[in-house]
Amino acid sequence: MLIIRDTFTAKPGQASKLAKVFKSVFGSVPNARVMTDLVSEFNTVVLEQEMKSLAEYEEMIEGYKTGKPAPGMNADAFEQMKGYTDLYLTGRREIFQIVD
Repeated sequence: MLIIRDTFTAKPGQASKLAKVFKSVFGSVPNARVMTDLVSEFNTVVLEQEMKSLAEYEEMIEGYKTGKPAPGMNADAFEQMKGYTDLYLTGRREIFQIVD
């Protein structure tokens, strides 16, 4: 089991908007959550998802490339993702393996 964590530094004044976009798109996806900074660098937005394997993650990414939402994702909300890159300055991805 993996945790995929995408951490974004939003442009000033855009963190709430970015978090709302992620919440509307990923809110119905099982094992996904959106977090914002409480005590961290300012304007931090984190999208965290739990996946069974890298193959499952790669399948989801391939779907994005073809313009298809992931299973369980709200297709209408997926349209909101088209401008999300304008809302942040930088980001990084971390992939963690859960130790049983």
